[in-house]
Amino acid sequence: MLFLGLLVAVLAVLRPFATAILFGMILAIAAWPLRDFLLRRHLSRGVAPILLLFLALAVVALPIIAVGSELTERLVQATQRLQAYLTTAPPLPRRLAGLPIVGTRLDTFWEEARQAEGGVRTVLEPYAATVQHGLVEAAQALAQSVLQTLLSLVVAAMFWVSGDAQARVLSDILQRLGGEAGAATLQVAAGAVRGVAYGVVGTAAIQAAVLAIGLIIAGVPGAALLGFTTLLLALTQIGAPLIVLIWGGAAVWLFGQGSQGWGIFIIAWGLFVSTIDNFIKPWLIGFGLAMPLGLIILGVFGGFIAFGFLGLFIGPMLIAVAFRLLNMWLASPARSATPKLGVEPARAVSAKVEPL
Repeated sequence: MLFLGLLVAVLAVLRPFATAILFGMILAIAAWPLRDFLLRRHLSRGVAPILLLFLALAVVALPIIAVGSELTERLVQATQRLQAYLTTAPPLPRRLAGLPIVGTRLDTFWEEARQAEGGVRTVLEPYAATVQHGLVEAAQALAQSVLQTLLSLVVAAMFWVSGDAQARVLSDILQRLGGEAGAATLQVAAGAVRGVAYGVVGTAAIQAAVLAIGLIIAGVPGAALLGFTTLLLALTQIGAPLIVLIWGGAAVWLFGQGSQGWGIFIIAWGLFVSTIDNFIKPWLIGFGLAMPLGLIILGVFGGFIAFGFLGLFIGPMLIAVAFRLLNMWLASPARSATPKLGVEPARAVSAKVEPL
């Protein structure tokens, strides 16, 4: 009971850093082959983690900070434009008024708001507090995600420094608890995390980068922010079909600007981006995980629904461990039938024949 109380207390202390610790472990496991490569190049165990930390800062932290500042600036600009638009309160655009089913209702509501005392701002003022509260929560979530990312990089650096000793201790614990099967699950779990990192995260990063490059070439504003949104949608797997709204909206904007050629280019580029994951993802996942692709996808979807972003890695890891244990159980020799009571099992008797 004292030990269980101590364990609960330790978990309570580590709970605020649970996300950073788990994400740091995932980063460390995903980059472990690169760490081994640097060590084989005769780099010391102190220099290799430092190089990996700077690489992680450049690849993970700096893009989040840059996109976060740009997102904040865009939100401020959008708020200012919305306030100016509500002050002037022009008629509803024809495109919105002509929408089927809801267009007439929107037009009626807008005209009533324009004719009300105080204008549109007075009608929408009761909703201003809710919108402001949502923006504040979004800003806090963004700041917290940046902090958690920095903490996770520190945790990953700690694993890169002393991960070998920690892996040996964990392997010894699992072997004491479950024998060889328990020790084997450690490698399976690491392979699952690495496979998802290469397949899901790698494919999402490739899709986001390729789409952002196409938007930059076509001259679409906010290409970096749209690329970051593509990354988030591709990571969730569930929102991946919504990527078509990004490049489709960019194509509509280009057509509205009179750039028909660039609009057609973005449509073709977007179709390529939306279908490239069907070829890249299975290939990348195969580097770290030997498991049917259907189970991997189920683990990714189910893990994300159950645990959020970290569930992308937790779900496939759990399924991979269960899949490995099931295969080991099926590969083990079956036990023979228990003999009936009162009947002795047959025994081999060796007879030595003496010469007469």
